Amino acid sequence: MKNILIIDDDELIANLLKTTIVNSGFDATLAFDGAEGLRLAMENDYALIILDITLPELNGIEVCKKIRAEKQTPIIMLTGKTSELDKVLSLELGADDYVTKPFGVRELMARVQAVLRRCERQTEIVKNKTLLFEDLSIDIDKRTVLLNNSKISLSPKEFELLILLASNPGKVYSRIALLQIIWGYNFKGYSHTVNSHINRLRSKVESDMTNPKYILTEWGIGYKFNEELTPCLNEQVSIFV
Repeated sequence: MKNILIIDDDELIANLLKTTIVNSGFDATLAFDGAEGLRLAMENDYALIILDITLPELNGIEVCKKIRAEKQTPIIMLTGKTSELDKVLSLELGADDYVTKPFGVRELMARVQAVLRRCERQTEIVKNKTLLFEDLSIDIDKRTVLLNNSKISLSPKEFELLILLASNPGKVYSRIALLQIIWGYNFKGYSHTVNSHINRLRSKVESDMTNPKYILTEWGIGYKFNEELTPCLNEQVSIFV
């Protein structure tokens, strides 16, 4: 049974989440402060961690940062309703998703299931290294992209952006996170580089730039690949996980 770690100092919310998670067929472990949550996360293997940002002892941002330095356990952050900065920081530090408080348990469980499915999809072993999304075909080994069976030419960075996003449908990447992963930059002043490359990539893979089908904007946060387009993954794709 998959075990999910819940780190939240609000015992009422934490216990409600535990009940919901257990009723959904998972096991659940609770921690009510950041230090205890970090200890449990480091000492055990969990299928997923639900992590509140506002915690005693050690805040959720620091907990996320320390976990990511050692482990790749999926993390869903619980953020404040109006804190856009917390959402961006969460994604930049490696969180897989965020849920804004107050939230419904159905919404949270939908996010939990989506993150777990995405992680399982990333480790699927099938026959060859090709990503297929309706009219879009990406051959990772040959570094070729077909749209409606016609080859399109991408620059190396455009191709890397496409592979990163397409390998993780639904996962939102902030502009700073994309700079760090694709270009190795940490300076926010280069964020326009991401926008320019995304726009050029869209001009090549989207039939309607004003209503993109594949590469979507998460306003105020960054970009993601459309999770409603179920991929056909061939061979284990271990890059950018």
